[in-house]
Amino acid sequence: MAERVRFPSSSGEMLAGLIDLPEGEFRGWGLFSHGFTLGKDSPAAARICKQLAAEGVGMLRFDNLGLGDSEGEWGNGSFSHKVADTVEAARFMAASGRPIEILVGHSFGGAAVLAAAADIPEARAVVTVGAPFDPTHVEHQYDAVVERVLAEGEAPVTLGGKALVLRKAFVEDVRRADLRERITHLNRPLLVVHSPTDDTVAIKNASDIFFTARHPRNFIALEGSDHFLTTKGQAKRAARIISAWADQYLVD
Repeated sequence: MAERVRFPSSSGEMLAGLIDLPEGEFRGWGLFSHGFTLGKDSPAAARICKQLAAEGVGMLRFDNLGLGDSEGEWGNGSFSHKVADTVEAARFMAASGRPIEILVGHSFGGAAVLAAAADIPEARAVVTVGAPFDPTHVEHQYDAVVERVLAEGEAPVTLGGKALVLRKAFVEDVRRADLRERITHLNRPLLVVHSPTDDTVAIKNASDIFFTARHPRNFIALEGSDHFLTTKGQAKRAARIISAWADQYLVD
């Protein structure tokens, strides 16, 4: 069962979200940040959140600026904007009496929750799934047009089957992002989930995140999974791992 919600982004546009409501014994609330252009209904987002909800952890997943059912234009966003909107999503939940206790991010969204955690004080634990250590890793998805974007200010690009406009401000913002300090001073338990055979975001990213973080920290290898968790049963498996690991950090 899911509740459809809308809340303002950090720049004022309305973002669309779904809250997968907890079933059975309530254990807490979580927030999911999706990959680069994947959206709240991508397999990783939907399947992980639904499984966590089935195990008593209610999850908010939402479309970032200009994606899915959200307002705005994707090209007007940035990594910093994604991080800020992750914080806004948590504030929305807190205002509705559902404070976020666990942050979960897939791929580029994993980088976002690492960066956002410091501004979500109620969050007790952080989980990354297939996340890059350096947000500039995403640049390989648009490297064919990046020089044109830097020279002309913007250029059309197709990402994940979506026709979008990539702007210079986005490229420059991603290049400025540095997660090292955020990870070092996360001050929260961290679970790093990554497939050893991920050919989109290499496993070295998981090692870099893990060894930069301080204890308590854990790493789980999601053997047999692809980056997008489309292999049958892998997203559900990831959610079960997250659920078991997070149990000690959720509602007392």
